[in-house]
Parts: sequence; C-alpha cells; structure tokens
Amino acid sequence: MISVDEARNNILKELKAVSTETVSVADAAGRVLAEDVIARRTQPPADLSAMDGYAVIAADVATVPVTLDVVGEAAAGGSYDAEVTSGQAVRIFTGAPLPSGADAIVIQEDTQRNGDKVLIEEGVSTGRYVRGAGIDFREGDAGLSAGKTLTARDIGLLAAMNIPWLTVHRKPRVALLSTGDELVRPGEPVGPNQIISTNSLVVAAMINAAGAEAIDLGIAKDNEASLRQMATGAASADLLVTLGGASVGDHDLVQSVLGKEGLEIDFWRIAMRPGKPLMFGDLAGTPMLGMPGNPVSSMICSYIFLYPALDVLMGRKPRMPVYVPAILSHDIKENDQRQDYQRALIIGEEEGIPFIKLFNNQDSSLLSSLSAADCLIKRAPFAEPLSKGSRVEIIMLENGYPTC
Repeated sequence: MISVDEARNNILKELKAVSTETVSVADAAGRVLAEDVIARRTQPPADLSAMDGYAVIAADVATVPVTLDVVGEAAAGGSYDAEVTSGQAVRIFTGAPLPSGADAIVIQEDTQRNGDKVLIEEGVSTGRYVRGAGIDFREGDAGLSAGKTLTARDIGLLAAMNIPWLTVHRKPRVALLSTGDELVRPGEPVGPNQIISTNSLVVAAMINAAGAEAIDLGIAKDNEASLRQMATGAASADLLVTLGGASVGDHDLVQSVLGKEGLEIDFWRIAMRPGKPLMFGDLAGTPMLGMPGNPVSSMICSYIFLYPALDVLMGRKPRMPVYVPAILSHDIKENDQRQDYQRALIIGEEEGIPFIKLFNNQDSSLLSSLSAADCLIKRAPFAEPLSKGSRVEIIMLENGYPTC
C-alpha cells in the first residue's frame, strides 16, 4: 500500500489541463481562464465626479461662505465642455466628467442654490470627491491571470475592461461507470439482493459542482461483456471514474477486464480508511480513477483525490483540503497503519475552536452519518490514543463539500 500523499501526487503528475474554448463574458462565471486578460480601456477614462454637487476650483472655496456663478451643468453621460475659471461653478452629477479647470467637488448638501448663483458653505481641498482617471486600471494593465476561476466579481471587472470574449479551459468530461449486479437506480424495482445505486449520483453532483461535466455511463453487470461494452463510452472522456469493482473479490472485474482493453495500473490500494481499494491508471490514453464501492469511501476519496485532479484538468492550481484544529469531546483509541478520515459533529466551541464528537459507527456504507457530519477528523497512521480535550485536525464540510 502507498500513502495518501503519494497516491495523490501520482495522480496529479499524470494529468494535464484540457483544451480551451472561447466564451462570452456573460457565460464565463465559474470557468477557468486559459490566458491572461489585458485591459482594453482606462477606468475611469477621465476624472469623474464621485458625488452630486458643484465642480469648483478648490482655491475659490478656501474661505467660506462664498458665492460662485453657476455657468453650466454636467450629467452622467454628458459634459460641460468650456473651461471653468475663478469665481465659477458647474452643477455636476455623480459619474459626470470633471470640467476643465475645476479640481474639486462641493457636495450639494453643503450648498444653497439661488438662480444662477450658488452659496458654498463648506470648503474642499484639491481632488475632493474626484475619481481620478485610471484609479481602477489603465489600458494595457494586466487584469486577471491564467488559472483564475472567474467569480461574479471578476465578471464585473472584465466587463469594465471592455472584454467581450474570453479564452477559458473547456469543462472536463468525466465519465462515471458503476459496477455490480446488486445495483439498481432510484425508483427502479429492487430485488431481494439488490441496493439503490447512490455513488454515481453523489460523485456526479460533486463533479458538476466543481465545474466539470459528469457523464453517467450507467451500471455495468458483473460480467466481462457488460463491463467491456460500457467502458467504451469513456473513449471521449478526459477522465474515467469507476465506482466499485476495484477490490479483491471474484466479481471485482475492473482490473482483469479493462486490463485486456489496455488498462495500465499506476497503483492499487492505499493506506487510507475509508478508501483502501483506490486505483489509478491509464485506459488506452484516458486517465482512470477506480473508486471503492462503498458510498462513504467514494465520497471521501472524491474530497481527497478527485477534487484536486479536476482542478488540474481545468487548468488551475490543485486545491487541497484545509485542515483546522478542533478539540475532542471524548477519548479516542489509537490508529492502525492507515490514514483515517472519521465523520464527526461539532457540538460547541472553546475560544473559537470547535468541540467535536465522532459518530459511534464509522462503517463506510453509512450515508446518514456522512450527510449529518460537520467535519472529518484526519488521523495519521499509527496515531497514539487521545484523551478528551486533545486537539486534532479536521476538514470542515460546508454545504456537503470540503473547504479548500
């Protein structure tokens, strides 16, 4: 068995970013930039008023009160094109360009208007309430870098830069293949020896949430013909994820059957609980990640291995789970040779550090405890027993996904 870190490193070094495509800025949220973005304009393009009020020469209002002549108006989308000279003011609105000669704005609350005259009651310094040209960015400035996952905030910045189209990595296509005679889909008749297939739905949801595209190939029966036929659907995928069939039983056919189709195994079995029978290899040019059949195992393996793999495929730096400290509310026993990820609840806190309680039953088939869990405790191989009040490392689970 190899370690968790070694397994993850082996997976990531074999992957590369998928090809690119061009998308509209309106459709780019959540996508990963494949090229740096350079501003196509200066923002703001000129000195603009930050408030409604009067554009003035600051020296004219150094001593107040003072009355100035109102010689014109500048609204957003318009301008006052003559030069402001001493003793003059221009009525101005937020976003309008500062007239030539003026160098400050007096807000309207500090004025009294009387026809073509305005009484200035509060003085301002040069530059007051003026948004200088280019204070946000200038034409030619580097905006966002390749590898950036675009947020709603980024879309606003790109639009302001006058960027209508972007080169992004396309969404990786991840083929999911479940295996097992015992599996049926939700809503289908369930035989006496069958169970509902959950893994493909859960892992597909995680793949889609990460920004990739899940393709469910279906459920292969426990025979060579079925598995070989259904695996052909992975030929156009960027990654094949098998669910089940990676263990050592007589009916676990993934290695034997796909080996005949060109599967080359990098590793099989890792020192981890749950998730020991994890497998990684290459199936005729398509990277393949073989997940355990138990649902909790496949979900936790997705947190630890699939998420960073998807990051690499999408052209961004792989994100790793963030471990934070927590305090045990009870004793726990020593660990064996496998790195352990145990489900737990947060039942309080002490000085901002979570107080946690493990679920009594950590069986890898129990979805209810994973759904209810707030976090996963990570225990290193051969960790010593710990007593109540000891500190441990946890991965927080927010909205069903690990924090990265």
